[in-house]
Amino acid sequence: MVGVISMTDKWQEVILRNFEYAAKNYNSGAEIQRIFAWKLAKKCSEHSIANGLWADLGAGTGLLAEALELLNPSQSVIRVDRSKSMLEQHNPSSLTNLWDLNFGLPSWSELPTLLASNFALHWLNEPQTRVTEWFNALAPGGWLALVLPVNGSFPEWYEASNQAKVPCTANIFPTSKSLLKPLPLKKIQYARQHLFTQKSTKVTSLLKPMVKVGAQACQHRSLSVGDWKRLQKHWPRSLGTKEVTLTWKIQILLAQK
Repeated sequence: MVGVISMTDKWQEVILRNFEYAAKNYNSGAEIQRIFAWKLAKKCSEHSIANGLWADLGAGTGLLAEALELLNPSQSVIRVDRSKSMLEQHNPSSLTNLWDLNFGLPSWSELPTLLASNFALHWLNEPQTRVTEWFNALAPGGWLALVLPVNGSFPEWYEASNQAKVPCTANIFPTSKSLLKPLPLKKIQYARQHLFTQKSTKVTSLLKPMVKVGAQACQHRSLSVGDWKRLQKHWPRSLGTKEVTLTWKIQILLAQK
């Protein structure tokens, strides 16, 4: 019997292909990912997380894992990612696990005391289901630590698309509410949204880093050259400086089982 490839499977193939291609140049374009990897690692260091099995889920090139290990020299972090090319960018001595998180967590010999993820959860199918799954997989007293962009990001992009009357090709991110809902309220130790604004003189300079890190996949049709010109013309600019901006809304979430 021949298997049927669903639209979801095709979407995940596009995502993987983009990240595979971007792996070697990822770190040079991952400004926001690096900043928030450190923010999350430092937030984790404010809590007493037991040593044991720590994993960076959707690790990419390992920005979060490296930050966690630098702040916790006696603790190693397993890097889990389905991109072989991304995992090949890690130090050969690092612990890596080639695995597709859309099919659950890898099988480990012990329960994890920390499951952390940086800018990865929104690329997986059913992020809300993954939150439930990861939290339930923790050892008693274990920690879930997440950072990812959420709904409300890119207001400038949406405004420009509306004014230019062209489709907005920005990806739709999970809502903060959907990420918090699976977790018992008393288990949530930290939940806050951070705004991060990038500035440039050109719209293309704001969007190119997404391509450089492999985050350009979208489920909308591509814009024509004319559409892009109208979009850039209508992108809001700061008075006086004429700068264009792109604002991310980033959710940081820590919960203890």
